[in-house]
Amino acid sequence: MPLKTDITPVVAIIQARMSSTRLPSKVMKPICGKPLIWHVVNRLKAAKYLDDVMVATTTHPSDDVIEEWCSLTGVPSHRGSLDDVLSRYFGAATKAGARTIVRITADCPLIEPELVDKAVEKFSEGVYDHVGVDSSFPDGLDCEVFSFDALKKAHREARLASEREHVTPYIWKNPVLFRLGAIKSNVDLSQMRWTVDDEKDLKLVTEIYEALYRGEEVFHMAEILSFLKKNSRLLEINSMTARNEGYAKSLKEDRVVDNAV
Repeated sequence: MPLKTDITPVVAIIQARMSSTRLPSKVMKPICGKPLIWHVVNRLKAAKYLDDVMVATTTHPSDDVIEEWCSLTGVPSHRGSLDDVLSRYFGAATKAGARTIVRITADCPLIEPELVDKAVEKFSEGVYDHVGVDSSFPDGLDCEVFSFDALKKAHREARLASEREHVTPYIWKNPVLFRLGAIKSNVDLSQMRWTVDDEKDLKLVTEIYEALYRGEEVFHMAEILSFLKKNSRLLEINSMTARNEGYAKSLKEDRVVDNAV
C-alpha cells in the first residue's frame, strides 16, 4: 500500500564502527561467508518503503575499512564523529537529502524488513515525529523512524553526552516536544536476544544463519522463531546478557556536552 503522507525520501541509516569495546571489528565478522554488515544491508534492501540505505561510520582511521567496503559494494556512506553519533546522523541525513530517517545499528544482522515497513507505515500516518519498535520484540530488531525536523531539533538542543551518543534519547525523553508512537509485539518476546554485542551473541546469530541462510533471499522473523522453538537450547547461549547495557553505561557516565550545536 502507498504511504499515506509525503515523507519521502525515507533513508535507513546504519551506524557502524570497528572500535566496539565488547567485540572489536564485529561489523566485519563473517557470517556464512559475508561480513555482518552485509547481512544488515541485504535485509534492509528487502523493505519496500526504504528509498535508500546508507552507512554512517566515523572519521577514525580504524573505520577506513568500512568506507572501503561501502565503496566496493555501492552502498552510500558518510563519515562523522566517533562519539557524537547524533551529529554523525545529522550529517548523514543531510547528505542523503532524507525527509524521514530509519535508524538502524550495525549489530542487528537479523533486522526484520517487514517490521521496518510497519514502523514506516505507522509514521506515515502523519501524527508522529518518532515511531519506535519497542522492547516487546527480541533485542536486535530495534529500529526507529523519525522526521528530519525532529533530528534537526535534537541535534541543535541535546546537551547530555548520552543523548548525543545514542542519537534519539532527546526525542523520546520529551513527549511534550515530540509526538511519539510505537510498534508493539502481540506476544512478549523481550527475553530473546538477537543482537551482536559479544562472542556469545555472534555464536547464536551464526547458528540461526547456518540453519536458514538462503543468500540474498531474506528469511523472516517467523522462521527464526520456529527454528528457535525447535532448538530452544540455543537460547541459553546468550541468555545472561542484559539488554541495552551500552545506554545504561552512558547514563552512569553522563555529562553535559558544552560544544553541542
